[in-house]
Amino acid sequence: MAQDDRAKSAAASGRRTVDMKAGEPAYRFLGGLAHGINTVFTRRDWRNQDRIPRSGGALVVANHISNYDPLALGDFLIWSGRWPRFLGKSELWQVPVVRFFARGCRQIPVERNSARAMDSLEAARTAIREGELVVIYPEGTVGTDPDGWPMTGRTGAARLALDTRCPVIPVGQWGAQQILPGKKVGVPRFLPRATLQVNVGQPLDLSDLYDHPERSVAVRVATERMLEAITELTSELRGERPPVDRYDVRKKQRVPKGSTTLPPAGGAVPPVQPDAV
Repeated sequence: MAQDDRAKSAAASGRRTVDMKAGEPAYRFLGGLAHGINTVFTRRDWRNQDRIPRSGGALVVANHISNYDPLALGDFLIWSGRWPRFLGKSELWQVPVVRFFARGCRQIPVERNSARAMDSLEAARTAIREGELVVIYPEGTVGTDPDGWPMTGRTGAARLALDTRCPVIPVGQWGAQQILPGKKVGVPRFLPRATLQVNVGQPLDLSDLYDHPERSVAVRVATERMLEAITELTSELRGERPPVDRYDVRKKQRVPKGSTTLPPAGGAVPPVQPDAV
């Protein structure tokens, strides 16, 4: 993207400034470092930044394309005027430097596939109710779809949304996988320069699911609405249409997408991953 085009994109997005007073000291340092690295080594394509709520509890749901994308998305959200709280796998807290910054930035560890995963959701609920912006990946892990599209989802994001009834903001992102491809953490590749693209959608309407008598059905439908919105936003960035089905990481094959509408009484909804987060 040419410099003039980037300038027009930024103006159209209503780019904001950083609220430095809202960030903890460790967070301000890490955010400044990430912003500096991204400014020097990458290009930006930030779209619809004005759709990030300026204040109040909210939930951002995004596709997980790389272990670098939290730095790309976090940079975007900080420069949207919010200091996000990410839910991240607890294994990262075992690395001393990561643990220091994660605690200093008040991020939320997730002990996946364990009974304590629910504690992470409770911490996220509390953060939202206290007016924080929480970020969660509905896929639950870095995607392994061979073509890079959002995979089948887990249920933690939907449970958070239905429990708190907060604004749910879908985000599609692309480009970070060029810097740090795959699931393993390695040495970032900054050449050739990647364009870190972030596209924000309109808040999702989940109001018809809040008081649904079948909680499991509501959670599945909410999860699929999130995934479908994220997929469409990512499609706009990539300039190509997504597949009609969705990759299932457990089956290691593509499966039919779930429903984004409530079924008739007694009808079935295709399942999503049962894990809490």
